[in-house]
Amino acid sequence: MSVMVVTHTTDLNAKRYLDLLKRTLLNLPYLEMDLAEQQPLKELVSKRLAGQDWPKCAHTMIGWHRLENIQTCLTQILEENIPGDVIETGVFRGGACIFMKAILKAYGSAKRVYVADSFEGLPAPSLPQDMSCDLTPSKDYLAVSLEQVQDNFIRYDLLDPQVTFVKGWFKDTLHTLEGPLALIRLDGDMYESTMDALTALYPKLSVGGYIIIDDFGSVNACRQAVTDYCNLHELVEDVEKIDGSGIYWRKTS
Repeated sequence: MSVMVVTHTTDLNAKRYLDLLKRTLLNLPYLEMDLAEQQPLKELVSKRLAGQDWPKCAHTMIGWHRLENIQTCLTQILEENIPGDVIETGVFRGGACIFMKAILKAYGSAKRVYVADSFEGLPAPSLPQDMSCDLTPSKDYLAVSLEQVQDNFIRYDLLDPQVTFVKGWFKDTLHTLEGPLALIRLDGDMYESTMDALTALYPKLSVGGYIIIDDFGSVNACRQAVTDYCNLHELVEDVEKIDGSGIYWRKTS
């Protein structure tokens, strides 16, 4: 188990590094590259910070508040030595996982980062709950290859043996992962993807660990999957809202 020892100076330097990294992952220094024709820059800044656009260049689309949430949860996990590794299911260009790895590296943690995705985009809907969540027309945009995500880790000097890529459909891969887990971040949009991830991973989440659901407030199918899972397993936790899309809670038992 890795124990984090943080001095005031180290903590301040880490926060400065992570703040700069958030801005870089969101492509804020070069936001003009993402501007649509006739779009005011101020409008794009607002949407990017809120995680409300699909960027051409940025390595994440989750916005400032959801990146801050990762930092808050993972820092708390490290401070309290909650056992387990961290995982994101549905990684796009890898930005959120890159940020997780940066936090771990900044504080000297040996926790592993699991980067789980089909790397082929979202599957065509097969369940009734997903028929209104057909994102296959956006498959080419969302289908970021494994090699591209690995290259993005390299760009930040954050690819090392503590990063494990889990390629395949969640129903085939996630149940094979060993626990415990300290942080689970779900970004699969669909009912099936969300339910598969919850079923395979939530039992492996350590008490005191966090689960983050990226699409709860913006995708009905995802919200229904979380609601159904919690009702089925009689989970009663203090759910907190991150922004208009994301929620999270801490496992208490």
